[in-house]
Amino acid sequence: MNATGTGITRQIVLDTETTGLNKLGLHYEGHKIIEIGAVEVINRRLTGRHFHVYLKPDRLIEPEAYNIHGISDEFLADKPTFDQVADEFIEFIRGGELVIHNAPFDIGFMDYEFGKLNRGIGKTDTFCKVTDSLFMARKLFPGKRNSLDALCDRYLIDNTKRTLHGALLDAEILAEVYLAMTGGQTSMRFSMEGESGRRNADGGETIQRVVRAQSQLKVIYASDEEMTAHESRLDLVKKKGGSCLWRPESEDQTH
Repeated sequence: MNATGTGITRQIVLDTETTGLNKLGLHYEGHKIIEIGAVEVINRRLTGRHFHVYLKPDRLIEPEAYNIHGISDEFLADKPTFDQVADEFIEFIRGGELVIHNAPFDIGFMDYEFGKLNRGIGKTDTFCKVTDSLFMARKLFPGKRNSLDALCDRYLIDNTKRTLHGALLDAEILAEVYLAMTGGQTSMRFSMEGESGRRNADGGETIQRVVRAQSQLKVIYASDEEMTAHESRLDLVKKKGGSCLWRPESEDQTH
């Protein structure tokens, strides 16, 4: 979403983990969000700002869900409840474009949690634009596997740290996948590029989009010695093969 009059595009790449999934009826009914991870992208660059919280649900985690994310009931026992972090969460995402892989799943849970607060909070899409990266991927790669792992393989994005699902890690990986899907190459920001990378709350480097102005690219021309060696190689190609594709015919006749 563009900030009025500024041309700034602010996107929030988001992922959640839950206590499980309702297999009959609405997928979120009777379940709770237990982790939210979201990273901020402004003008196609990760800023280093993020929102990450674990939440204590009022029910047990299903074994199938635990096998996916590895978050236990014991771990969540002393964590805040959704109502305690809702204001901060809404403040972080309000007005931005939410980028979510399989957005109906996460948005369903978010709207369910907002509704249970009985505070008149509207649906998420009333204060955020919602973009489903899974829907985008299916349009780009019809008939292909389009899970986050499959897209990482397709775009050669390193996800080796992703042994279990984790909302913040998944959000960071999805941000890189989304930028690649929409035409922007992403990379880690290195200190040699003039500024040290921002660090997240755990002290690790965050993934940053690297923008290099084309005018800053250094052009290195071949030396006379290198050109002579190149021409000698083309002469050898001509001698062995009878012709040389890398040398125009008119030029070839002079050698």
